Amino acid sequence: MRIIVPMAGMGKRMRPHTLTVPKPLIPIAGKPIVQRLVEDIAKVAGEQVEEVAFIIGRFGKEVEQKLADIAASVGAKCTIYYQDQALGTAHAIYCAEPSLKGNLVIAFADTLFKADFKMDPSKDGVIWVQKVEDPRPFGVVKFNEQNIITDFVEKPETFVSDLAIIGIYYIKDGDNLKNEIKYLLDNDIKDKGEFQLTNALENMKNKGIKFEPGKVSEWLDCGNKDSTVATNNRYLEYIQHENLIAASAKIINSVIIPPVYIGENVEITDSVVGPHVSLGNGSKVTNTILKKSIVQENSKIKNANINNSMIGNFATVEGRPADLSVGDYNVISI
Repeated sequence: MRIIVPMAGMGKRMRPHTLTVPKPLIPIAGKPIVQRLVEDIAKVAGEQVEEVAFIIGRFGKEVEQKLADIAASVGAKCTIYYQDQALGTAHAIYCAEPSLKGNLVIAFADTLFKADFKMDPSKDGVIWVQKVEDPRPFGVVKFNEQNIITDFVEKPETFVSDLAIIGIYYIKDGDNLKNEIKYLLDNDIKDKGEFQLTNALENMKNKGIKFEPGKVSEWLDCGNKDSTVATNNRYLEYIQHENLIAASAKIINSVIIPPVYIGENVEITDSVVGPHVSLGNGSKVTNTILKKSIVQENSKIKNANINNSMIGNFATVEGRPADLSVGDYNVISI
């Protein structure tokens, strides 16, 4: 099985955090979003993952090495492809054209999920969906009494269905998908100005491929600061049975309220940390109340009361209560 991970987007809704790193490398409970995603798919794949193909922008060698390490963590080889123009979901996937063969899982790297299932390789295809209140920003599906998808609709302006595609797809035959996307590209077939994956899936369905909807127990979005903090909260709850406090962390005259993740060489002094806090390696927290927040590596927080916040790498925050989104290397004194 291969995992295809399109992640070339600019991550504009996550700025300033995506000015220095791609959004999928922002940590959730101590690991990058995309690593959590790949590991979760590997757990439910039902077979060995032989390759993880990442479709990225020109992010640099350091990012590419991190992605190689992520693939290695599930025993797979890493392949890097580049998408230099944002022309839609189908175009992004086609950038990995040499890897579109055999059993595939396509997973867009701004979403996480929790589910209790194993993928069934005998199925033609499975599209994972979740019921949403407002389906207009999403691709949606309709299905019949035999649990076979009958319609794919991209960002419906009027109500069609409230079952939103969460961005995870199983395809039994990657060559079929590759051929249908190539047809869209060769004939300049766009929907809402872009080459859409749902159009390729619709063509496959019309040729007899049977897609079934898959259900997840929870869909965790990482699209903006607030949703990413909320996803960090939930993920810490899922894994709180694990040892999430590094042995090298120094905790002095402080209260830790689980669930929390505390990385290597973190120093916490005269503070209350938690619940739902992730503290990256080398960060220092002094005389502070910190809850429901993500703090990345080597940052300093002093004399503050912080809630529902994201703080980047090498940032310094000192002051009074706040709801913050602080990028790398910033200094905030309030």
